Amino acid sequence: VQLQASGGGLVLAGGSLRLSCAASGRTFSSYAMGWFRQAPGKEREFVAAISWTGGSTYYADFVKGRFTISRDNAKNTVYLQMNSLKPEDTAVYYCAAARYGTYPPYSDSEVAYWGKGTLVTVSS
Repeated sequence: VQLQASGGGLVLAGGSLRLSCAASGRTFSSYAMGWFRQAPGKEREFVAAISWTGGSTYYADFVKGRFTISRDNAKNTVYLQMNSLKPEDTAVYYCAAARYGTYPPYSDSEVAYWGKGTLVTVSS
């Protein structure tokens, strides 16, 4: 599976962005998917995850109520809608496909495939 994230950019605090992650291959629906982020000088951290059919989602506490993860298996794409953005949300965001049978993928070790990151910058 190859993953390509897009949609990052510069936004003012309080604004919104939607990230997309397009996957290659015909087995996209076999993978639980997730988003992680890495801020400058910090370790990569879990942000959100969605189950194989999209029927279950899971969020890190710091994004609950602000971010929404979704997927469209017909389009092999997972999304991250980010609202009420804060300067501390500034980071490179990575989409990830979880190891087979794993949900949610909380840590790097539970990820099978990574996409290249997309930079989100939130200015105050």
